[in-house]
Amino acid sequence: MYQVHVLENGIQAKEKVDSLLTSGYTKENIYLFAHDKDRSEHLTENTGTEGIGMKEQGFLDSVGNMFKARGDELRSRMGSLGLTKTEADQYEKDLDLGKVVLVASNEVK
Repeated sequence: MYQVHVLENGIQAKEKVDSLLTSGYTKENIYLFAHDKDRSEHLTENTGTEGIGMKEQGFLDSVGNMFKARGDELRSRMGSLGLTKTEADQYEKDLDLGKVVLVASNEVK
């Protein structure tokens, strides 16, 4: 099970992360997405949230993402967290508009 939040900026992302942490989520189960790779890394570092790697995606998908366009990579990573293709497509459109997408999973990995 997961929650998805579309946010306007890093400040809202930090506030939402803090709110989720106080409600029982762990940083290891909160993921932030931004269309710009540098922005995404910056948000992840500043909030202490998890990056999506081989643990979530598996080796082949992780390697495959190295050769995909950024939008395809983001949809793939969202799918690895349990979002449907339709959901990932919609949230990727939000990312195109400069928004931040937060996915929080209460599933223990």
